[in-house]
Amino acid sequence: MGSKSYDILVIGGGHAGIEAAYAAAQMDCSVGLITMDKNALGRMSCNPAIGGTAKGHLVREIDALGGLMGKIADSTGIQFRMLNKSKGPAVWSPRCQSDRSLYSEVALKFVQSQENIEIIENSVTEILIENNVVTGIQTGAGEAFLARSVILSAGTFMNAIMHTGLKGISGGRFGEKPSTGITEGLVRHGFISGRLKTGTPPRLKKDSINFSILEEQPGDVNPQPFSHFTNKDDFPALPQVSCHITYTNPEVHKILEKGFDRSPMFTGLISGVGPRYCPSIEDKVVRFSDKEKHQLFLEPEGLYSDQIYLNGFATSLPEEIQLEALHKIKGLEEVEMVRPGYAVEYDFFPPHQVDSTLETKLVKGLYFAGQVNGTSGYEEAAAQGLIAGINAALKLQEKKEFVLKRSEAYIGVLIDDLVTKSTDEPYRMFTSRAEHRLLLRQDNADRRLMKYGKEFCLIPPEHFEKVEIREQKIVSSTNACRKLKFQAKDINYFLDSKSSSRIDSSETVANLCRRPELSLKELLNLNGFSDLEEIRLLLEDEVALKQVEIDLKYEGYLKRQEEMIAKLERYEDSKIPLTLNYFNLKALSTESREKLQKYKPRSIGQASRIQGVTPSDISVLLVYLKK
Repeated sequence: MGSKSYDILVIGGGHAGIEAAYAAAQMDCSVGLITMDKNALGRMSCNPAIGGTAKGHLVREIDALGGLMGKIADSTGIQFRMLNKSKGPAVWSPRCQSDRSLYSEVALKFVQSQENIEIIENSVTEILIENNVVTGIQTGAGEAFLARSVILSAGTFMNAIMHTGLKGISGGRFGEKPSTGITEGLVRHGFISGRLKTGTPPRLKKDSINFSILEEQPGDVNPQPFSHFTNKDDFPALPQVSCHITYTNPEVHKILEKGFDRSPMFTGLISGVGPRYCPSIEDKVVRFSDKEKHQLFLEPEGLYSDQIYLNGFATSLPEEIQLEALHKIKGLEEVEMVRPGYAVEYDFFPPHQVDSTLETKLVKGLYFAGQVNGTSGYEEAAAQGLIAGINAALKLQEKKEFVLKRSEAYIGVLIDDLVTKSTDEPYRMFTSRAEHRLLLRQDNADRRLMKYGKEFCLIPPEHFEKVEIREQKIVSSTNACRKLKFQAKDINYFLDSKSSSRIDSSETVANLCRRPELSLKELLNLNGFSDLEEIRLLLEDEVALKQVEIDLKYEGYLKRQEEMIAKLERYEDSKIPLTLNYFNLKALSTESREKLQKYKPRSIGQASRIQGVTPSDISVLLVYLKK
């Protein structure tokens, strides 16, 4: 009997794997999704939450491209909050607390309902490669599956070890076996691997916590869904709950320090580098020794779960030290620990080895997505999985590849950072990484990206038509606001009531809207403007109204960012052949030749972002390319 064959095989059923499989299947490719346990699809290994600062932007972009994460989050969210509302709209970030078990159930339903996907419950021990072209995979039982493309999204499972104190157990997640063999096979084919670390906090028994003395953190009164496709009339889908806040203290820190001699991090048992921006509690105590307390969030694992996730207390210290320290924290004096925190050390492949499509440079048809590329977080993984799935399908269909620019999306920033800078620590997305973040807001993801989702048949045409109609409304209404004027006698009384300076002559709605203390909605409801059909239709569309207001309020800043993008665009459009041998360009500095040969940038713009490549090196490249 011959081996079963697919267009695409996806290794791993985490957040990257399900996005890759779902997108490729929607694009008419036959997909085999290989996972050790189908009921663990999309399992939340760490905190049961989606989104957050910058990560929420990624989820909105994934959704606008036709991905799954936003839809699953909306179906399983038990608390929704928009973060950073006190700041400008560029950094507003949606976040939701999810029901952990329900999230995997909904993910499985989505995958099972999609034609062209077959779930294969098995483990992969080797990726089959012939003449630097991927041909399929081999399972632990010796069974081979053939494919024209393979997407590796194994998360934290490759040669994974879980550490608590001096005790190490093989596994990529509590109660789940590691994946072995893949790393060794790829290294034989010339890939470079490394080790990284991530951590998780103890899970606490809900009934043993004194919530009455803790600070409550409720969700938003009028929560906003992640997905552009969620019906707001039926949202939120589940009852909403509160999280709670507490803090460590000097006594807790002293107890933790007692266990440092048995810490796998401090004793050298863990060689992998941990996430600098999400450190363990023992890391915080050492690195921020001047701080007397650290904030902790008690997050419910689900509506009917008896477990609480202690966000901010990730640790791999001995179990007894963890419990002793917990008992000195306000509200946790009598707490029972369901499971201690632990660290996971795992293999990854430094991402300079992948191209901007996430196809590997060494092996054709092989794609890396998610934590195997050195990233941290569900959202970063899902974004990569979606892009890998789309590009794998496009390549098989002999269509143009899909690469998002830094000026188009946070996803573009994420992948460009990985490809041009690589990483030796878990990479996490932040708003500060996006130089054009005022243009790349979470609220306009559909305006920026849904055209691509439609192009790849990941977005229903009728939904995209609604986006186009709204875009026309936004443009025409913005122009109308630039023409509609108030006379001083008709508006000064209102300006007085808002403690806003008076005007001496006429002024447009657009100019008045730029004042922070004035809202567009209030202005349009004055002077009879709301009787105009165009304005009435705008006031009835809350989403369009908000877009017009942001476009007007930040018009000057937006224009400057657009001009900057236009200037840089010529560098992005100056393509460099991937076959170029930089060692032959003697006019380049030695460091530049080595870096460029390692990263193999696609364009002058990408080359300029590689550390060690100087402006003079860029000039040399431009002259060479002109020749």
